[in-house]
This record gives sequence, C-alpha cells and structure tokens, in this order.
Amino acid sequence: MRLAMLSDLHANRQALSACLSHAQSQRVDRFAFLGDLVGYGADPAWVLEQVMVLHAQGAWVLQGNHDAMAAAPPVSDASMGASSAMWTHDRLSVLQRDFLAGLPLTARLDHLLLVHASADQPEVWRYVDSERAAKACLDAADGQAGDHGQQALHVLVGHVHHQTLYYQGAGRGLMPFKPVPGVGIPLPRSRACVATVGSVGQPRDGDPRAMYAIYDLQMNRLTFHRVPYDHAAAAQAIRQAGLPEYFAHRLETGR
Repeated sequence: MRLAMLSDLHANRQALSACLSHAQSQRVDRFAFLGDLVGYGADPAWVLEQVMVLHAQGAWVLQGNHDAMAAAPPVSDASMGASSAMWTHDRLSVLQRDFLAGLPLTARLDHLLLVHASADQPEVWRYVDSERAAKACLDAADGQAGDHGQQALHVLVGHVHHQTLYYQGAGRGLMPFKPVPGVGIPLPRSRACVATVGSVGQPRDGDPRAMYAIYDLQMNRLTFHRVPYDHAAAAQAIRQAGLPEYFAHRLETGR
C-alpha cells in the first residue's frame, strides 16, 4: 500500500488541491491527514469538506491543535492563532465542528504511528524539531503494541511545518537528515525513525511550495514531495477574508 500523508493543511484550498492531484498522479492507495486541517487560511469549510469525503472513503484523519481550537475556541486568548480559530469556528457547520472535536490524536497502521505533534504526550502539542525531541517522541512510541503486536518503529508527524527525517544509525542515536524531494528513502523495519512530513498549507522553510510525503509499506520506502501551487491566489483569499496580513505574507515567502 502507498500511503499519502498530508499535514497542516491550514484551510489552504489551493495547496490541498495541488497536493491531492499530485498524490493521485503518484498512484497512492490511501490518505492520512495528520492534523491542523484548519486555521490561518481562508477556506476552512471547503478543505474540511474534501477531507470528510476522503475520510468516508477510508482515510485516516487526526486532530491538530488548530482543529481543537476551531472546534472550541478559547475565549480568553487574544493571539492571532486564537482569533483565527474563532473566525474559522464561525464559518464551519455544526457537523464540521463536531467532526473536528471527535478526531483522534494518534493512529496505527502496521509498524507506523501517526500523530500530529509528538508521540510524547500528543495532547500537549510538542514540536519534534531537534534530535532530543525526536528521541522523546520515539521513546514514547517504543513498545506500544499495534494491531499486530508490533512496535511503533516509524513515527510520522506534522506540526513543525518542515521536512526532516530523524534516522537511527547503526550503534548511534537519531541523526537528522534533510530529504531531497522526490527521492525515495529506504526505511528498514529494523531501524527506528521519526519523520516530519511538512506542511501542505503553510510551509515555513523559505520555500513556498506545499509539502507532503508518501510511505510505501510494501517497499518500506518514504518519499518526501514538494508541490508548486498558486500561493498568490491563496494569499489573496486571506486578504479578501479580512484575516491578518501576516498569514498571507507567510504563504508568499514560505516563512
């Protein structure tokens, strides 16, 4: 099975459309959405509609911190993220809000553990942005039995908006590796790893192209992808919606 993993969509209609089309061209069999479906972007209802259709067709969908906030916005938080959550909440149907509120924090598939943030207390929304954080994530996942009694050797996460593979070398700790888009990486099940799959809807590494990854479970191979999309149109939609200019600027610069 070829599994497409998309995270941090952030209500970006143009980026999601481009990534779904690209994934279909790569002959993926299933989709997994690793959270933060909404927040920041101008099209939360449309994005959720697409995800809910795919969920009904068998896609895995996890909850991210922005999804939790949009389902039940914090009333005492004046941050831009909280303000965006309130704006998003008001534009979703009751069915869509309930969908976000009921999403799980983790999912298991064979030897994979899928989670939005770290497997180390997923509800705390910790960032996997260093070797130390990756080790804590892997330690938390290690030994947790899946459906077939296997360890969670490979942990796939989002939340950090960039793509990195933390790979366990022979006799060494986890080492960070920056992947080359489109180049498959063999991941033997005998070696543990943590991969951050990047952000579809709000890249933050200086490259405005959308990010996602494909895991081939038969070949044990992970491929990171970058997908160009009309980020100018997505930024303009944010401006037309009256959302903060900062959100639009991030799409144009990829930061």
